[in-house]
Order: sequence, then C-alpha cells, then structure tokens
Amino acid sequence: MTSSSARPTRRTVLIGAVGAAAGLAGCGAPAGDAASSTPSAPTPESTPSATTGSPAPTRTPSPMPSPTPSATPEPAPTGRPDPEVDATVADDLDVPWGLAFFANGDALVSERDTARLLRVTPKGRVTRLGEVRGVQPATGIGEGGLLGVALAPGDEDTVFAYLTSGSDNRVVRLSIARGKVGRPRAVLTGIPTSVHHHGGRLLFAPDGSLFVSTGDAEDSALAQQRGSLAGKILRIRPDGRAASGNPYGNRTWTYGHRNVEGLAFDADGRLWATEFGDKRADELNRVVKGRNYGWPRVEGRSGDDRYTDPAATWSPTSSCSPAGLAITRSTAFVGALQGRCLFSVALDGTRASKPRRHFADDHGRIRNVVAAPDGSLWMTTSNTDGRRTPGKDDDKILRVTL
Repeated sequence: MTSSSARPTRRTVLIGAVGAAAGLAGCGAPAGDAASSTPSAPTPESTPSATTGSPAPTRTPSPMPSPTPSATPEPAPTGRPDPEVDATVADDLDVPWGLAFFANGDALVSERDTARLLRVTPKGRVTRLGEVRGVQPATGIGEGGLLGVALAPGDEDTVFAYLTSGSDNRVVRLSIARGKVGRPRAVLTGIPTSVHHHGGRLLFAPDGSLFVSTGDAEDSALAQQRGSLAGKILRIRPDGRAASGNPYGNRTWTYGHRNVEGLAFDADGRLWATEFGDKRADELNRVVKGRNYGWPRVEGRSGDDRYTDPAATWSPTSSCSPAGLAITRSTAFVGALQGRCLFSVALDGTRASKPRRHFADDHGRIRNVVAAPDGSLWMTTSNTDGRRTPGKDDDKILRVTL
C-alpha cells in the first residue's frame, strides 16, 4: 500500500524489564470508562434495527452475590510469559482505540476522538490515512467515537469499523485503497447509544463471520432482551445480516452483557471477552453460543445455572476496568483502564488462573492489547480523553515482548 502524508514521530526505547507490582491498588475514576455509580439511564433516541427472536422469559432476579475477593498477584509459574515493554512504537496519538494488523506487520489504528485512521509500521512511521466521515466523537466524559476496526479477510484494502453517529452506534465498511479513507457504507445500524457503554470491538472468525460487541447503552434491561442489539455479542455476515447458525435466528450470539470492549480467540478457537462490571466485579468470560451472562441480574459469579459465570473476575471494579484483550501462549492479556496496568491471566482449556498485574502505573490507562505477527504485543494507552496537552499526556503505542 502506498503511504501518504507521513508525519515524524518520537520513538523512545524503554530499557529493562518492568517488574510486576504487588497488590491491586485502586485508583480514581478519570473521565470515561469508569464503573458508573449512578443508575442506568433510559436509552436515547435510537432503536434497534429489525431483528427476530423471542425475548427472554421474565424471572425473579437472583440475589446479587457477594463480591469475589480481589485477585492477589501470584508468582509466575514455570513457562508463563513475563511481559516487558521494550520500545515506544509511536507517540503523540489521541486515544488510539482499535488496532488490526496487516500481513506485513504494519498496524491499522483508529483514534476515537479525531475519527482518524492511521497506518503504523513496527519502526514507528505513522501515516494518516484520513478521517472517517459520520463519526460523532466523544465530548467531555463521553466514550463514543471511532472505536473498533477489523480488516476484511483476504482484502486488506477493506476495513470494517464500529462508530458512534449522531443517532446510533453502527458498523460500517470502507476502503483504504491507495492509502486514502473512502466513504463509509453502513453494514449494521440502530445499535443503541448513550454517553457510556458502547461496546465497540470487532473480530472476524475463521468462517468469515464477524463478531460485534455492544454495550447496554446505560439501559440495563436491554441486555436481557434477545431481540435488542444492546448488551450483546452479535455474530453477523459481512453484509450485516444474521450469520447462519446463530442460536435465536437473529444477530444475537450471547446476551446479558453490560459493556464488552475486548474479544479474542485462543489457540483452540474458543472465544473470550472482557466485560466492565458496575461496582462488584469486572469479568473475563469464555463466550459460548446462546449463553446468558446475567447482567443486570448478576454481576460476577452467582452459581445460578441460568447464567454463565465468568472465568476470572476483578473486585472491586476500580482495580481493573478491562478493555482490550489479546490471547497468546495460553495466556490472556487484558488492558486495564482504572487499574492502569496490564493483567495476564493463564488459561488452561476453559479455566483461568488468578490475574497477575504488570507495569502498575508506569504507562497510565491501558486501552488495547493486540498480538502482533512477530509474537510481541502492541499495547495502547488512553490518557488524553479530551484533556490532551501535546507533548505531556499524549497517547502511545508500546511494544511488549514476552
């Protein structure tokens, strides 16, 4: 692909390993992505696009379980990867939210608030491809804007993007041929929106279907309605229609989610997701077709067989706020916003170990973590959030080796 309008970047090599910190220290809640301390608000103007499937039966809510004790960092078992930040790939960025790799190792990066798509090389060359039209960026404490991105299988000139418009959240398709951003074409519209809880992650499956994570748009009741697009993990065809084999005959794959911002497959093809809790527990979930993950009736583990318990939890939610998710070497790596760190969670089949904390407070809020083709991780920070001071609190892409 031809690069255009390259800008110089500052590249800083960070020397030495950064040790894991002890304890799960909570931190203050900065604007955006914090666990809400107020009741969910009604969904604003948009309504879901037409889907089918009967709503979930009404049940008496189960008693809210006691919080799962905070996970205590543990020594690394033999063979577990211990991450080290070895370089700053790019800096002077503004809320880099989505990240997808090209076959040659370059990355496509979305900036949430500017609505720009960037191409970033492993050596730190940043090329601005252009701005995606129709994006309503976050303002103040809002979390909307240009969110997740995914490259079309077998076609690196075509991008799928999740964005916030003036009336809804939506999935669009656009071209980046010849290094320029084309006009977006709507694939799926009518995903409910609000100030918070947009979801926004996109992930193509090996069969060509596209998984889409959505938030409850601060209307928690929608998460239990299987015909709503809110509070779900959706599975669609590239044209936006429901994928064949979905459990309810519509786009819903799983439901009962509050706000999912991380999706990743493990080496055996199992799908995993990170989910923001409210006050009791953040979650790492194994995503299984047709399952109900409990929100708002359950937060964290319940032991109620009507709902699927998470594989791992963080409690209280101020210790984590899990965003991006990467899985490599049988380990889930989770970016923590309020936790201001990277967590690693060893996976053994469908089971998960206690989370371990890395880089505590070293780089601020961690937004995304993605496995790179060379075996490293690329990790993005999220420290600007509308209060950007150039040269002081700009966001970065960090390279993490294991």
